[in-house]
Amino acid sequence: MSEPASISASIAKRYATAVFEIAQDNANLDGLETSVNDLAIALGDHADLRNLISSPLISRAEQGTAIDAIAKKMGVSPELENTLGLMAEKRRLFVLPQLISALRDLLAEQRDEVTADVISAKALTKAQTEKLAATLKRTVGKTVTINATVDDSLIGGLVVKVGSKMIDTSIRSKLASLQNAMKEVG
Repeated sequence: MSEPASISASIAKRYATAVFEIAQDNANLDGLETSVNDLAIALGDHADLRNLISSPLISRAEQGTAIDAIAKKMGVSPELENTLGLMAEKRRLFVLPQLISALRDLLAEQRDEVTADVISAKALTKAQTEKLAATLKRTVGKTVTINATVDDSLIGGLVVKVGSKMIDTSIRSKLASLQNAMKEVG
């Protein structure tokens, strides 16, 4: 991770921990989760919102007014609304994507869940996804949510990433290993 990305992640983690603990104290984790998901969708769908949080040309006051209006219109939880206002005041809205990610991690940890990123050569069926989730649950000991994507270049097999662990059973990877082994011999 680059240094600026590391700093952004650190800032976001501090804000995420604070808003999570406040929501937990207020027994509003469900409201926080709904707000985080809505905000993530809005951030992905609206270039104007992404510009608002990242543009150095927009003043603190303008950012604060705009993010407050957006939060009220979306009906985000009071804890998140206050945090967004504070972030605008401190010129920290640029870490909003990392904040969303950190909050999702904290909420998943609270529910004893983990997300597995799965890349496959072909789209997984519902039965395959459920079987993979059950297998991973036995391995990790937590409920597993599958985030599946397709990459035709894998030829076959899967690449599964859970936390910092990665399992690559793709044919592309096996062919690359075989090719390296052949180079070492010859």
